[in-house]
Amino acid sequence: MPAKVAPASANAKTGSSGIHQDRQQKLRDLKGEISPHFPVSSWNMHETMMFADRITLSRILYYNNIYQQILGVSGVICEFGVQYGATMSLLTNMRGIYEPHNYLRKIVGFDTFSGFAHDLSRAEQEAGWEPGDFSVPAGYAATLTEHLQTQESYSPIPNVQKFELVEGDVTKTFDEWLERNPHVVIALAIFDFDVYAPTKHILERIMKHMPKGGVLAFDEINHPLFAGEALAVKEVLGVDNLRLCTDPNTPASAWHIIT
Repeated sequence: MPAKVAPASANAKTGSSGIHQDRQQKLRDLKGEISPHFPVSSWNMHETMMFADRITLSRILYYNNIYQQILGVSGVICEFGVQYGATMSLLTNMRGIYEPHNYLRKIVGFDTFSGFAHDLSRAEQEAGWEPGDFSVPAGYAATLTEHLQTQESYSPIPNVQKFELVEGDVTKTFDEWLERNPHVVIALAIFDFDVYAPTKHILERIMKHMPKGGVLAFDEINHPLFAGEALAVKEVLGVDNLRLCTDPNTPASAWHIIT
């Protein structure tokens, strides 16, 4: 069964429009025409250099900035909401650049891989969201595992797997994961669940596992289509207790450094 996609309104998540989608499709078409002319060893063929658009590069720079904030801070990275794993892949490569021998900087991704699983609030339903939105094809987690293993092979200590995918309902799996890992310290927590219920569940539990200097990153903290994330933050942490830093090229996302 093909993955269920988000409703058309989700294009607003990145400021997408019909024109932008047409441009993205044009880049994909050009890639199909141009890439075969480059040898496999040629750096010119890399998508992130020749075929990435401004929005993609802005996203890379955003996470580059966040990763640098946790250098020197002990702990793992947790991403809450993985979908296809682009951010986990990016963070894996950043670890290989900034701290290639830090084999304890594990990157842990939590996702149902079957899309939204919780009861959605009225506001979330009115925004067009439905159970199953943002799902991926069945068995995709195995493909992502192979991909992340390949990315890790470019850096030292490739024999030690430094990532973990935790599949299932996070209101159950996170507590179980903590029980299996009583030693864990979390340096960076990335919230990309989009909706209220799982975001609140994690926020109620995570702070006692994060040191000063740790970073909370929110993917849609101030976006009308994803009001659940901000609502959970307000209820659990209180935005008046946070300094929400943002980047002008990624206006929906923000981060807070714990002090």
